[in-house]
Amino acid sequence: MPRKDTLLYLDGVSVSFDGFRAINNLSLVLLKGEMRAIIGPNGAGKTTMMDIITGKTRPDTGEVYFDGTIDLTQHDEADIAIMGIGRKFQKPTVFESHTVEDNILMSLKGPRTILPNLFWKETTEARRRIDEVLQRIRLAHRRADLAANLSHGQKQWLEIGMLLAQDPKLLLVDEPVAGMTDAETEETAILLKDIARTHSVIVVEHDMHFVRELGVKVTCLHEGSVLSEGSLDHVSSDQRVIEVYLGR
Repeated sequence: MPRKDTLLYLDGVSVSFDGFRAINNLSLVLLKGEMRAIIGPNGAGKTTMMDIITGKTRPDTGEVYFDGTIDLTQHDEADIAIMGIGRKFQKPTVFESHTVEDNILMSLKGPRTILPNLFWKETTEARRRIDEVLQRIRLAHRRADLAANLSHGQKQWLEIGMLLAQDPKLLLVDEPVAGMTDAETEETAILLKDIARTHSVIVVEHDMHFVRELGVKVTCLHEGSVLSEGSLDHVSSDQRVIEVYLGR
């Protein structure tokens, strides 16, 4: 597939730490508008792969391109975030002492640091954007509440909303349903599918039931490279995947 048609293009990527090969000749292609689930045992290289995509780690070899033409290995984390790659870590990091609404306001795309933000006069466009994000993440009714008072699942949604407010082209979401109730897990699948209609999304997840709910192409990593790729049924019936991951 021509690189120009892809949103994310990794080819022959390797990186070692102290002689340990965390990523080993990894190739992965994500299309514009695609949502992909990444699964695999601990130590498979899922976090390192996200570190490479976001500029936190530079690969030893291989190509990493964003939006067809941008060589991500030549940019740092701050640059890459501005270019439109947003990352949500496993543990939610919201501003607990601020309201839900202020958390979104502080994340809105634009050249503002946190301090001016607090004194920033809202425009109609910003108000519309905040309303839209709050509706989307199912927290419009909690907008005036302190983020500290949200449930664990709602904090995860708020953090996804904070990413959405920056309007990235690609969202990297790490284990979004860890620690959630069944109802929250189901709602999160609906939320991410909704987001995937307008953004590209990579979801790293261990919960196979949740991955099935997403109904997307799955990539299983093992020892830093792709072990199997395809529908969840295809991947989960692959003997090698059963041996290294699902059979445990």
